[in-house]
Amino acid sequence: MSRAVPSDASRVVVHVPRDSAARSVGADEVAAAIEHAAVAAGRDVTVVRTGTRGMLWLEPLVEVTTEAGRVGYGPVTADEVDGLVAAGLLDGAGPSLGLVDELPWLRRQRRVTFARVGIVDPLDADEYLAHGGLRGLRRALTMAPELVVEEVVGSGLRGRGGAGFPAGIKWRTVAGADAEQKYVCANADEGDSGTFADRAVLEGDPFQLLEGMTIAGLAVGATQGFVYVRSEYPDAVATLGAAVDIARGRGWLGPDVLGSGRSFDVEVRVGAGAYICGEETAMLESLEGRRGMVRAKPPIPALQGLFGMPTVVNNVLTLCAVTSVLADGAEAYAALGVGRSRGTQVFQLGGNVARGGIVETAFGATIDELVNGFGGGTASGRPVRAVQIGGPLGAYLPVDHFDLPMDYEALAEAGAMLGHGGVVVFDDSVDMARQARFAMEFCAAESCGKCTPCRLGAVRGVEVIDRVLAGDDPDGNLALLEDLCEVMTDGSLCAMGGLTPMPVRSAVAGFTEDFHDRAGRGLLPVVPLTQNRTESS
Repeated sequence: MSRAVPSDASRVVVHVPRDSAARSVGADEVAAAIEHAAVAAGRDVTVVRTGTRGMLWLEPLVEVTTEAGRVGYGPVTADEVDGLVAAGLLDGAGPSLGLVDELPWLRRQRRVTFARVGIVDPLDADEYLAHGGLRGLRRALTMAPELVVEEVVGSGLRGRGGAGFPAGIKWRTVAGADAEQKYVCANADEGDSGTFADRAVLEGDPFQLLEGMTIAGLAVGATQGFVYVRSEYPDAVATLGAAVDIARGRGWLGPDVLGSGRSFDVEVRVGAGAYICGEETAMLESLEGRRGMVRAKPPIPALQGLFGMPTVVNNVLTLCAVTSVLADGAEAYAALGVGRSRGTQVFQLGGNVARGGIVETAFGATIDELVNGFGGGTASGRPVRAVQIGGPLGAYLPVDHFDLPMDYEALAEAGAMLGHGGVVVFDDSVDMARQARFAMEFCAAESCGKCTPCRLGAVRGVEVIDRVLAGDDPDGNLALLEDLCEVMTDGSLCAMGGLTPMPVRSAVAGFTEDFHDRAGRGLLPVVPLTQNRTESS
């Protein structure tokens, strides 16, 4: 259990992450071992559990507070703790990584949304305040609601969930709607492969999301908020639920927010594991107690959303960014980034990468800077061949595209998308024809089934790619595949079916050789789609 940092300067303060990534590789055991070793050594030690710093290859990362700053050790196993303590860990000595804040991975970033993550105990309200928490909300309470909305408009903040729609415009629409009840919904159904920033924030700085939601509610006239969290995130659900209780107890949520006489409260709802519920209207259906299926638009959720009422639906990172916009002003936020991509983006490096984790930087960093600069190339040591940006529906880009800046417009011009900021790395052993098949198979498994192009198109897509993999008339079947992709793009009701062709087309265009001359590849036989679905049910 996390404990607040004591005021007694003679005590040693040791920070160990408590997020699910660190816990999965033994962080709880490391924390317990440090406490045991400290007792055996007669040292007065307080172990504070934090979120992750984002350097996942170093987890569990142990940090010891010294006069010079936090000194890091990692990755640390429980069996190594006694030896490290004997070598001087509790004094910041021994085989350390040095000052954590000076590590190149962190020093080269511009952390705004992740400024507190990994620094504070996520459930210590006083630490949240000491590190700048509630500055945005306090300022918002001094402003007229319409001015809060215009502050967000002026910041240039765009939705970080993938669509990139200007957040302030959405808020302006909800604020202008005439209704007795309005809602704010935070979409934390983070289902894209290779993405984990929402989870890291929820587990490392949950008060930030609650503050952003409250600002949104006060700005548009909503009194109730919901956080829709995917069921695969039990640690995030537990941490967020505890944070809601603490915030209510401190008067940050409830009928009298910070003594202002204005009301806003938040409930946490857990999804049932459907990828489609990451789409805003399917999420609203699920929140209302129905099966998660996409709604036709119009009407848009900003006018008729949850329970038919005007609703702000934003991604977790969008609402967290709002706290910085209000705390420091729209101009300060808009000064970061390039073109119409303002502020910072949280990139998540995954897949076959040497240094996977979280990178927050202003828009404009290139793919090469992320993959080779921060990521250090592949974990296998083989050459990088491709990256997929934006989740399972994002484009596959070859290395000759690595000079592209990571912003909405530059990626769109290249036939790709930023999405939620996930960057999955592949080395030169990848079979891109099989990756194209995976995209169609994923859509077939996760489609809500409401529209024909998505429901049936993905199944037909798998069948066509299977014929290509078998060497059956590649040219003819690739032409048929392109026709199918066009129908899915133009005819699907939502982005599930509409974007599935993006990874398929990009794989065919950028890695054409993988779709021809299939003989001699030595690959496992293709598993029929029906068998895959049976095994996963």
